[in-house]
Amino acid sequence: MHDPRLDKLAQVLVHYSTGVKPGWLVRLSGDPVALPLLEALYEQVLKAGAHPVLHCAPGDLAEVFFAHANDEQLDYVNPLQLHEVGAIDASIGLWADTNTKSLSRVDPKRQSRASAARRPIMDLFMKRAAAGELKWCGTQYPTSASAQDAERSLRQYEDFVFAAGHLAADDPVAVWRAISEKQQKVVDYLTGKKELRFQTAAGTDLRVNVEGMTWINCDGHENFPDGEVFTGPNLAADDGGVNGVVRYSFPAVHHGREVHDIVLTFEKGRVVEAAASKNQDFLLAMLDQDEGARRLGEIAIGTNYAITEYTKNTLFDEKIGGTFHAAVGAGYPETGNRNESGLHWDMVCDMRPEAGGGTITVDGEVMSRDGEFVFDGWPGND
Repeated sequence: MHDPRLDKLAQVLVHYSTGVKPGWLVRLSGDPVALPLLEALYEQVLKAGAHPVLHCAPGDLAEVFFAHANDEQLDYVNPLQLHEVGAIDASIGLWADTNTKSLSRVDPKRQSRASAARRPIMDLFMKRAAAGELKWCGTQYPTSASAQDAERSLRQYEDFVFAAGHLAADDPVAVWRAISEKQQKVVDYLTGKKELRFQTAAGTDLRVNVEGMTWINCDGHENFPDGEVFTGPNLAADDGGVNGVVRYSFPAVHHGREVHDIVLTFEKGRVVEAAASKNQDFLLAMLDQDEGARRLGEIAIGTNYAITEYTKNTLFDEKIGGTFHAAVGAGYPETGNRNESGLHWDMVCDMRPEAGGGTITVDGEVMSRDGEFVFDGWPGND
């Protein structure tokens, strides 16, 4: 039976998130398991007067690639993919894993090598998006594999995914516009500030220089569901932009590999020490893949208080209200951070009371304590 929530999601993604216009070339991509949503998106793109191009390839092919690719194939930059990123006007991608652990036994060095080879494609994508030439959005299609990671039944996970996007509302777009107004208050406050300091009882004490950087209000246009404000560190600052230690609360998942209890130490903008209790070799391989991988490309604060539980899915976990996250690797040029890398890996730190609590201090003033903003009218604090 077709789930009508997929039709509502497709409408939001096409008409609100990416704002598809007549004549646009729109890429739709996802695993065949997500075909019901891909079909709904295809229909909405046509109704918008645009031209859909569908990429529907099994995610399991990645495991086949790493099992058989030689060095030349690992280093290959597909000219068709590069041309496509330069030609499309919008991209809507679906995460729809049928096996979230399919790459767990792949040699980390092979994964980092292939990731580094894709840097020209990622750089072009980031630059076109920053210039407003390319609209994009990624969302989750509920699968049994992701439901198992979240320790839910598929039906329970579907409810969780759609609730996080407020798709039960008569007008989800109106809900997201109201969310945008609240998050804009956070952005306005942070604009022009110099330094954020993140401290937790678990041992995080991280200083991030954001002087001269641009803060972005994430209100459902590039991720859906959404709920964060972010910028990039000022890596050109005298102090290197990032200094201190961060102890991440949740396992960080990348290419299906879980890395537990990550601790990163930064000096003058670079990771100088990295440790983990599980899959440390994979962590180090990712950080050593290119020059930019040991620098931060993003620093962000989660503002979606409708998401409360960790589900081993970064799309949701990084949005949890009361957390912050930082991404090693490629930065978003629209923030002013131009760090380039084949890597962009978000890692989440919990500041809520159940995790021991913590504070976010901005130029000496506390703006968040134990996961709650201190100012009225901000997200989660009406």
